[in-house]
Amino acid sequence: MTEMTDPASNPTDPASNPTDPPSNPTDPTAKPVDPAEELTELAAWQRPLRAQFPIIAAHPDLAYLDSAATSQKPRPVLDAVQTYLTTTNANAGRGSYPWANTTTALVENTRVRVKQFLGDPDPERSSVHFTSGTTAGLRMIALDWLPAFLADGDEIVVPHADHQANLSPWLEAAELLARQGVRVHVRQLPYQAGSGDYDPQALAALVGPRTRFVAATHVHHVYGVDMNVHRLRQVVGPEVPICLDAAQSVGHLPVSVAQLDVDFVVFSGHKTMALPGSGAVWARGRHGPVLRPGGWSGTPNTVGVAGLAAALDWLTAAGTDRIERWTVALTSLLTDGLARMDAYEVLGCRTSLRADTEVQRRRSLVTFRHREIGSQDLGFILFSRGFMVRSDGHCQAGRDAEDGSVRVSLHVHNTPEEIEELLTTLASLQ
Repeated sequence: MTEMTDPASNPTDPASNPTDPPSNPTDPTAKPVDPAEELTELAAWQRPLRAQFPIIAAHPDLAYLDSAATSQKPRPVLDAVQTYLTTTNANAGRGSYPWANTTTALVENTRVRVKQFLGDPDPERSSVHFTSGTTAGLRMIALDWLPAFLADGDEIVVPHADHQANLSPWLEAAELLARQGVRVHVRQLPYQAGSGDYDPQALAALVGPRTRFVAATHVHHVYGVDMNVHRLRQVVGPEVPICLDAAQSVGHLPVSVAQLDVDFVVFSGHKTMALPGSGAVWARGRHGPVLRPGGWSGTPNTVGVAGLAAALDWLTAAGTDRIERWTVALTSLLTDGLARMDAYEVLGCRTSLRADTEVQRRRSLVTFRHREIGSQDLGFILFSRGFMVRSDGHCQAGRDAEDGSVRVSLHVHNTPEEIEELLTTLASLQ
């Protein structure tokens, strides 16, 4: 039996309560980082990186602003994929000839590479499993690991206003157990109404002795906020496993599993400058049974693994810390401009919009609505002016099709000039 409340009753849309205090203040004595100064300082670093994206260079008249849906691929990743396919393409773990041995080593070395990229403090104990993406990875944990960890009457806490992929698998697991006579109570991870961030105080009131598992998101795919997952560990204690959907953070900012103190990290390759159909689950192996994917282990996506290894190498060389600084500065320029236009409503924390804010800024994405033009129409208009954005409900759990909005999501290849041109276009539509 699954017990849950109505997602619509949870005040998860921060735009509905703009007067709430900010939830993510920085050091009040620190001077806010000026985004224009940040972009000027990093410009010489960013220009050669932008030049490494063939699809971007081939379309100078278009601005790709949909990296949260899928990322573009730099030349070294494309070259690595072509080199693999034309020199050592073979199956992994199923042959003794050199090509097969090289491919097997590629797969195992990439597992090590994922652990290094995530700052794994105990790589001998953890494991990495390759998947087709974040959704498949979350379902792997929900269906192949979680049921054996739960008993009748246990509780799990999961988000009801994040990406649908971080809700449906947990409900599916609870229904599976219910058919076996095991009742699992599904609780809603609470949010702060003014910011969209998780609410640690409300969570503390929700957690009890039967709380056995928490699912969370690192960076929200609509509001762009870092959800401060480290606060969840402080509330639930050291014995409750936490599973992190990192689809919008891995590749965009430094991700340290040691600092986050989580038990699972799941991310997609195609959002990390690797190929579609690739992704990974990192499992700490600290609580419960060992994660063993169900069913027979067939042929791995070896070309996807090759692309993922190259993407992680490229991101490491570029520096995810500088990628974060660049994209945060760009989003700050965008929100600052939108805040000055009455025709637009920016979703997320209202107190974080201005460039001089001391509140946590959005991580590489901004979602907004025009007060009169529908999101689909606005998306078509923007594309006619050379801007590729996403305009729909963004697969957000608990939202209907009429809750559409426009999402601008950025990466290292985007420029201040693209943001300025976008703002000029949006201003013309007021």
